[in-house]
Amino acid sequence: MHDKQTAAPDSTAVRVALWRAVHVQIDPPPHVLEDEIGLRLVAPEDDWRRRPDMDPQFTSRFRASIVARARFIEDLVTEEA
Repeated sequence: MHDKQTAAPDSTAVRVALWRAVHVQIDPPPHVLEDEIGLRLVAPEDDWRRRPDMDPQFTSRFRASIVARARFIEDLVTEEA
């Protein structure tokens, strides 16, 4: 017996992509990372900012960690290229 699985993005990956977009949209400049590509790929419903895991105050430290780590890796890759 085989269960068919629907292809869907990983929920953690979606959340990280949305947090990266929130960083650009609501955090004051200068932005550590300018990335809204994930937002376009995920194409969430119009009310995505109302999700509990998108609360600007609650997620500020998570967002900071995510964008800092991504920027570090991007800088490292650029340096090594």
